[in-house]
Amino acid sequence: MGRSGWKGRGGWQQADIPSADDAAAWFGGRLPDGWFTGDPEVTVDREEIVIVGELQPLTGDHADTADAAARAAAEDGRISRFREETRDERIEIARQAEHRYQRKVAWGARLGGTRHLFTTHSAPVMTRLRQPERLVLDTLVDAGVARSRSEALAWAVRLVGEHADAWLAELREAMTKVDDLRSQGPDLS
Repeated sequence: MGRSGWKGRGGWQQADIPSADDAAAWFGGRLPDGWFTGDPEVTVDREEIVIVGELQPLTGDHADTADAAARAAAEDGRISRFREETRDERIEIARQAEHRYQRKVAWGARLGGTRHLFTTHSAPVMTRLRQPERLVLDTLVDAGVARSRSEALAWAVRLVGEHADAWLAELREAMTKVDDLRSQGPDLS
């Protein structure tokens, strides 16, 4: 898997970054037993690997409460405790993974209806927009939906992602098939 990077005067060049196709398996083997109830969700892109695991269910009074707010508070508290208790070990695992995969590593936890991500990477993205697209972003800012064009663009991307999950999944699957076919083709180097 390659990534484009600015070379300088000569223009753009492909910078090789290691494949992270085995990241889910690596984390599955590297994480301590008992952290999560099953295999964590491992999401990889060009800049970051995000690991989110399901924590052990609540027990005692908090598990049986019918009060949704109290249950959410208990879930939030359990996730917070997990974050604090595992911080040093998560940092060490992230350091190893960052060396192996040349990407930042972020963590998260899920419990019941509560999901928190810890210190995720925010990557700058350059884009050129024509006036109609800029007007959309400015409308979101003027309406108070976002504080800046950057935040408005992130909001729009999240919205499209939420409503196009099935289509995006199909597209990713098709891209994987293209990559497989490309790797089976003749070596032109």
